[in-house]
Amino acid sequence: MKKKDVKVVSKGIDTTELLLAMDELEKNNGIKKDFLMESIESALVLAYKRNFECADENVKVVLDRVDGKMHVFQEKEVVKEIENEKTQILLEDAKKKDKNFKVGDVVQFELMPKEFGRIAAQTARQVITQKIREASRDVIFTEFADKKGEIVTGLVQKSDDRTVVLDLGKIEGIMPKKEQIPNENYKVNDKIKACIISVEKGVKGSTQILLSRSSPNLVRKLFEVEIPEIYEGLIEIKSISRDAGSRSKVAIYSSNPSIDPVGSCVGQKGIRIQNIINELNGEKIDVIEWNEDPSIFISTALLPAKVLAVDIREDERFAQVIVPDDQLSLAIGKGGQNAKLAAKLTEWKIDIKSESQFRKMLEEANEEESKENNEEIEDNDVEDIEE
Repeated sequence: MKKKDVKVVSKGIDTTELLLAMDELEKNNGIKKDFLMESIESALVLAYKRNFECADENVKVVLDRVDGKMHVFQEKEVVKEIENEKTQILLEDAKKKDKNFKVGDVVQFELMPKEFGRIAAQTARQVITQKIREASRDVIFTEFADKKGEIVTGLVQKSDDRTVVLDLGKIEGIMPKKEQIPNENYKVNDKIKACIISVEKGVKGSTQILLSRSSPNLVRKLFEVEIPEIYEGLIEIKSISRDAGSRSKVAIYSSNPSIDPVGSCVGQKGIRIQNIINELNGEKIDVIEWNEDPSIFISTALLPAKVLAVDIREDERFAQVIVPDDQLSLAIGKGGQNAKLAAKLTEWKIDIKSESQFRKMLEEANEEESKENNEEIEDNDVEDIEE
C-alpha cells in the first residue's frame, strides 16, 4: 500500500522557537530531539481529535524536522465502494487528484481549521511538559542505575531519627536508619559520601535512590578510590566483613610478588588507610593479606590477636583456634566482635580456646578415654571369669 500526499497550500503552525527550545533541552537535559518531536505530534493528534469531529484512526500530525512547520493530515483509503465516508474515498475521486492512485492506496488531505493553532498550543503544552518530565525521569533513572554500587557525594537536606535525605544534584537520595552508621550524626548542609545500593522506579515513574553508609561495599569503594593499585587491579579485595561504625576487616591479595598488598593499602606513614578511616569517622580497619591456606588466613584474620595453632576440619569448614591465655579476650573481641568478623571474612566457623582451656580439654578427653579403656578391660575380665 502506498501513500500519496495531496498538496494543499497551508500556513501550518510555525514552531521554530519550539525547535530551538528542544535543541536546548537535548543539549542540557539529554532529552533526544526526535523523542520530543514525536511527543509533540502525538499531543497535536489528541488536540485535534478532542476539538474537531474526525475518525480516530485517520488523523495524522507531522512536524517538519527542518523548518518546524506543523501539518495535520486526514488519511483516506482508496476503495471501489464507500462504507465509511470519514475513512474512505472512491477510486474515481482519488484519480481526480492523482491518476496513479489505485484501490488500497491512502490519500492524505491536509487540514487546518481556523482555531487549531490556539487549541493545539494549549493542549499540546500540557502533554509536552509531561513528556519532558517523563523523559527527564528516564534520563535520571538510567544515569543512576549505571552508578549502582558506586559512591556518590551529597548534601544533607533533611535528617531525623529515621531518615536522611541527600541532595545529589539532579535528584535526592534516601538513607534509612538501618543504612546509617550507628552514632553518626547528620546535620543539614553536611557533605557526606554514601554508596548507592538500590535504584528503583516509583509508582509515578520517579526515580527512588537508596543510599547506605553501613554497607561493606562503601569500604570497598573507598579502598578503590584511595588506593590506585586496587583500582588498577594490581591488588584484589577478596572479602570484607564489617561492623559499621566500629571495625572492618578487609582481606586483600596480589599475585605480583613485588607488591606488598598490606603496605600498599596502609600507605606511607599510614596516610592511605587513615584517609579511609577519617571518611568513616574513626572506624577501625584491619587490612589482612589473603592466603589460600585456610589455617594461615584464619590466623591472620584474628589480628590483632596472636594465634598459636589452628586445627582445620575441611569437610565442616570448621576451625579450632588456640591462642595464648593473655590473648583470648583480644581474639574474641568485645561482644565477640573480632571472632565474628573473622568468621565472616574467612567464611569458616571458628571456635577459639585459650592455651590453658585447650590443655584442660585434652586432659578431660584423656581421662574420659582412660575411663572407657578401664571399663572395657573390666568387661573383658568378667567375660573371662564366666567362661
